[in-house]
Amino acid sequence: MALFRMLSLIAVAFIAEATTGDALPNAVTSAPWSDYFFQTFYHMAIIPVMVVTLALAWLARPSTAEEIPDGFKKFQWAYLSVWGVCVAADWLQGPYVYALYSAYGFSGNEIAQLFVAGFGSSLAFGCVVGMVADRFGRKNMCLAYCVFYIVSCCTKHFDNYHVLMFGRITGGIATSMLFSSFECWLVSEHCSRHKFSGGLLGYMFGLMFSVMYLVAIISGLAAQAAADAFTFEPYSAGSSFYVGGYTCPFDLAIVALIIGMILIATLWEENYGSTEDSDSAGVLQNLSLSIKLLRTDVRMVLVAVIVSCFEGSMFAFVFNWTPALDSKVVPPPHGVIFAIFMMACMCGASVATIVGDALKPSLRLMAAFTIGIGSFGVMSLVAGNGNLMTCFIAFCVFEFCCGLYFPSVGVLKSEVVPENIRATMYNIYRIPLNAVVVGLLLSNISMTRCFTFCAVLVTFAFVSMLTIYNSDPKSKEELQGFASKPAKQV
Repeated sequence: MALFRMLSLIAVAFIAEATTGDALPNAVTSAPWSDYFFQTFYHMAIIPVMVVTLALAWLARPSTAEEIPDGFKKFQWAYLSVWGVCVAADWLQGPYVYALYSAYGFSGNEIAQLFVAGFGSSLAFGCVVGMVADRFGRKNMCLAYCVFYIVSCCTKHFDNYHVLMFGRITGGIATSMLFSSFECWLVSEHCSRHKFSGGLLGYMFGLMFSVMYLVAIISGLAAQAAADAFTFEPYSAGSSFYVGGYTCPFDLAIVALIIGMILIATLWEENYGSTEDSDSAGVLQNLSLSIKLLRTDVRMVLVAVIVSCFEGSMFAFVFNWTPALDSKVVPPPHGVIFAIFMMACMCGASVATIVGDALKPSLRLMAAFTIGIGSFGVMSLVAGNGNLMTCFIAFCVFEFCCGLYFPSVGVLKSEVVPENIRATMYNIYRIPLNAVVVGLLLSNISMTRCFTFCAVLVTFAFVSMLTIYNSDPKSKEELQGFASKPAKQV
């Protein structure tokens, strides 16, 4: 009941601030609504960026040249409703993880260690999660995602390094599930159970990431309102348990996760990656088959390089954007900035949908990598030099590249990776990805050097994509036949 009372108060606070500018007692004060968009250049960017986002979203509104088969709309609703709620739980936390640790008084090095714990847990448990998902069901793994992330969110109330470290570990495991099991469930249901076309799969990926970024925009603003609604303070004098302020977005995430569990349990059917032959061989055979494919098909390795380099640079950016925009002159409104980042991402996802029939995913990816290299080059020149506006613009450009990247790479991976080992291979891809991120964070290099190194990583991703584009790929049927063989016959 206390949680629902807090949520109702947050809603009241949000409405009060939007209409009168008056916040609840003990809450963070905000500007009147008439002055809201003139507080900082971040607030001034909301309307123009939103106009561009809405225009592109309208042009990329759900449409496809293919005929919609029976059952597709129901399948579409079942997946997108679950995906939107579950990914909202992740986005609600995004703007305030670094800010919360900093508010607890942890040093930059300690915060880096906490972030590394999350990425390290994905590195350690990624392959296990994938094999378990293939063997015991993607639906079960999505439910487990909700449980692990609820535990992680609960730990955010404690000003205790070890408790927060435990939360980062469970959160890292949950993140590995979020960006593998949900996508694997989608591809399997789409292609295997319902046998919808590949063109509709690309359409679903565009919708999936458009919904994700729309939810992220709303989540950023909701997180800002929640964080502003209450004063950040210990529950009682001398207590290490904190409430209000930066902890409120994590409480909202818990509510989203509970709703997500209910939707998954009622709307989804289970699917698996293993065939009957591989069921008898056990979980380890999926790993064996995946490793053999990596050794025999260079495209598997090149996709791993693409995922590791681009997404590794993205996670390094996630860690660095908060300190890069830190300023006493222009205090950063973390939720607002995050919402604008997500608008830029949605613009990229919309562009991916608009040009989807004209440009292959490989060409879209090469365009994203080229622009990303330029944006990281600008970041390396201006980050930490007090040029906040230029740095912020470069950040938004890179977020646009992320929006263009994810639906495009989703189609690429669906074409390259066989269905029955999909979750295992996707999580194998996360091993070098997390190794890159852990190396960047623990190296203690300067922000400028970090962004420079990220530009180099994205260059590697570009070269790998160019190599795939110029190669003669094996047919998907050939790969499926290879992966379905028993290990001793490969």
